[in-house]
Amino acid sequence: MHLNGSNRVRQRSFGRILAIWRYTLTGRCVKLQSQGPRCGFPISKSSKQSTIVTLSIPTIDCSIQDPLAALAELRRKLGPQGDIVSEAGRQRTIDLFGEPLAPRQVVQRICADVHHRGLAAVLEYTAKLDQKQLTQQTMRVTADELAAAHAAADSKFLRTLRTIIGNISEFQSRILNEDVRLIRQDGTSRVELRQRYLPLKRVGICVPGGAAAYPSTVLMTAVPAKTAGVKEIVVVVPPTDFGGYNSSLLATCAEVGITEVYRIGGAQAVAAMAYGVEGLPRVDKIVGPGNLFVALAKQHVFGEVDIDSIAGPSEVVLLADETADPRFVAADLISQAEHSPGSGVLITWHAPLIEAVRNELATQVAKLPRGDLAVASLNEYGALILARDALQAAELTDMLAPEHLHISTRDPEEQLAVIQNAGAIFMGHYTPVAVGDYFAGPSHVLPTGGTARFANGLCANDFLKRSSVIWYNHDALDEAAEDIRRLASVEGLTAHSASVDVRFED
Repeated sequence: MHLNGSNRVRQRSFGRILAIWRYTLTGRCVKLQSQGPRCGFPISKSSKQSTIVTLSIPTIDCSIQDPLAALAELRRKLGPQGDIVSEAGRQRTIDLFGEPLAPRQVVQRICADVHHRGLAAVLEYTAKLDQKQLTQQTMRVTADELAAAHAAADSKFLRTLRTIIGNISEFQSRILNEDVRLIRQDGTSRVELRQRYLPLKRVGICVPGGAAAYPSTVLMTAVPAKTAGVKEIVVVVPPTDFGGYNSSLLATCAEVGITEVYRIGGAQAVAAMAYGVEGLPRVDKIVGPGNLFVALAKQHVFGEVDIDSIAGPSEVVLLADETADPRFVAADLISQAEHSPGSGVLITWHAPLIEAVRNELATQVAKLPRGDLAVASLNEYGALILARDALQAAELTDMLAPEHLHISTRDPEEQLAVIQNAGAIFMGHYTPVAVGDYFAGPSHVLPTGGTARFANGLCANDFLKRSSVIWYNHDALDEAAEDIRRLASVEGLTAHSASVDVRFED
């Protein structure tokens, strides 16, 4: 769903959470002014008018503060809870639904309506929320439109796409699961056990399109799916200039070989793929990022279809020592913060790096078109953390379990050996997160909100369905029968035992 200001709804929600975090750490609300050359500075390229934005990213000194409880509380809440809404969002739901609804309630209402009324509901919500009047015919991008976008694309852009597609395909092919076959042969007794992998038949991909165009999301989701052998790939993207009407995005879909692209977004698009509507048959799995309403909708339809994850804001933890360049560290923090919402956290045991990075942040954001958005994110849920030593830094990193972890130290392998939890890990001073976001080969669709403690990034194997295949002959069953009967008797499931016995009756 693309409610106006939906990112601001999330920013305010997460901002409240971090305010609690800051208060817990210091006993008061913290506002740390930058000591660099620019404390407050105008940023106007991404705004309608010039505004003064002050960088006030908090600092945590672990030698005098215990951050564990506060970080645990932050991690617990830093996800798509869906029960907090801004006043503007509250009024918007009154206008649309006649009553104030929390985001989760909005999603439940939309999904139920799409399930009940099908395409009519999808088109109605698209008109109300995205201000686009579409029909079944105009909702789907035509083959001619895809071909035209590809033909008009810059040749250098297409070469870049082909290079990246090659990188992704090479890596995903190397990690792809293969069938396993085990034979147990003992005289005339024979058992054959197999693990069989088959690609899902039909997969849906959510591509954002509200604040920017994301061809990279198409690459990092569709190419792993195609590597796994998925034949039918559906892309849904909001009907915006950055989405379904963006020529670069459509050219990317054409280059990858995607023929089903629909100009619908938000919760209504997720529901349409999960339940199926006229002109858009249901899918088996839904993957890809989106705003809070997309995340909650994926959570809502899970069980009807499989999903990859319930994503929150983009995030990075920089683990750095005295060899890290403050310019590099600041640039990496900003690169995630500019997603807005996006979280950037530095953890170091080298005290001078804290102030050096703060100064670099102030300098660099002033030069960026989306600098105001990056500052808002850094202020709301960024942090500069001074750990006691490298071991505590690793412990804090594991607790945060970040989506992206960049180890910018003299010996990254030494830190890697003691860290368990991260979605993707970037090693050394010359591997910025952007390499993984755009180019390397592993997918950039990664677990957020601390779920890297147990969840994994998207890969080709997530588009495979596995089945066990079990084949016993007469003599093999005869040998196993006594053990089967005994366990069935313990569980009181006599019909299980009888299903074996009947095969040996005269």
